[in-house]
Amino acid sequence: MIRNGHHATSEPREEADCTKPGSSACSPEKRKRVVRLWCDGCYDMVHYGHSNQLRQAKAMGDYLIVGVHTDAEISKHKGPPVFTQEERYKMVRAIKWVDEIVEGAPYVTTLETLDKYNCDFCVHGDDITLTVDGKDTYEEVKRAGRYRECKRTQGVSTTDLVGRMLLMTKAHHSNIDNPDYQQHTDNFGKGPKGHSPWTGVSQFLQTSQKIIQFASGKEPQPGDTIIYVAGAFDLFHIGHVDFLEMVYKQAERPYVIVGLHFDQEVNRYKGKNYPIMNIHERTLSVLACRYVSEVVIGAPYAVGKDLLDHFKVDLVCHGKTEVLPDKDGVDPYAEPKKRGVFRAIDSGNNLTTDDIVQRIIENRLQFEARNQKKEAKEMAVIEAMKKREQKSHFLKKNQS
Repeated sequence: MIRNGHHATSEPREEADCTKPGSSACSPEKRKRVVRLWCDGCYDMVHYGHSNQLRQAKAMGDYLIVGVHTDAEISKHKGPPVFTQEERYKMVRAIKWVDEIVEGAPYVTTLETLDKYNCDFCVHGDDITLTVDGKDTYEEVKRAGRYRECKRTQGVSTTDLVGRMLLMTKAHHSNIDNPDYQQHTDNFGKGPKGHSPWTGVSQFLQTSQKIIQFASGKEPQPGDTIIYVAGAFDLFHIGHVDFLEMVYKQAERPYVIVGLHFDQEVNRYKGKNYPIMNIHERTLSVLACRYVSEVVIGAPYAVGKDLLDHFKVDLVCHGKTEVLPDKDGVDPYAEPKKRGVFRAIDSGNNLTTDDIVQRIIENRLQFEARNQKKEAKEMAVIEAMKKREQKSHFLKKNQS
């Protein structure tokens, strides 16, 4: 059980809070005013790696603005996105550390953009983003000293997730060292040279500290309506966000608890090779959503008396997807229906994880080409960086 707190979009504070436990000491300048931050990106197939970047960025200041590129810009510089720009805008808005988004942000980050939105500096991960002609998109702001870096989340990338969907092995969420999977990711995520530290795939190692960083730990308050939903929430996507937003709107003061089923349970009722993401990855994805208050890891499939009583649940919601019977053939929502606290929710969005997998499979060659092109550009930059370092070392050696 992970408490996550309520997360409405925050307004900029009059003064930065420098008294939080564990926060670094604030400069006198920071104590006097709000520090505004800028992040930008494609945010295609938003995963917990994107959320972690935005979490780290928000910790560097007070008010986070996120620029999201258009489909046309992404297609020009990288190749076709999986999700449309409208879907990507909504996904980023749902991440709890984001205060504001800018639709159609330019692909190259300039000082003009930072000044337009009154941002002190921009934050990006420790990988590299390149234009179609191989130039660093943050070159200008780096030169001006208005660039900050945060750690890239190891073990996940859009490349990796696309690779999992294309391969769909049963081992992908329990044994990433499986030879078939590794061979595919090597082919899919790496070009002829295959040495890029950014496009390659690393195993994700979950820690309790990472979960704590994502969770807020806020208890339900008197007067809150405790709402329970359960499911796989695999490849956490815009269909899930629309559903959770609708659930959140069911009460004036909602406290939404999400029950996540273990991988084996998900595979039992979804079949094929689901889930794409393991239980730890799905936990972080759901915790990053602003409509979620608490997560129960490994929730039972049947929403029974003990669960309802333990969490003092006022309302149980389920979407329009088919409700499959439990192992014993019983309706998993029999108890909440008996109590009169069950409610079917129509979010108006019929997108499913299956639909996303189909998008990927239908455009397989395009996505493979996109990632190989990305790899080739990254390798060119790495080679150029090595040459610069060698030249600098040679000059220093000759001067000494």
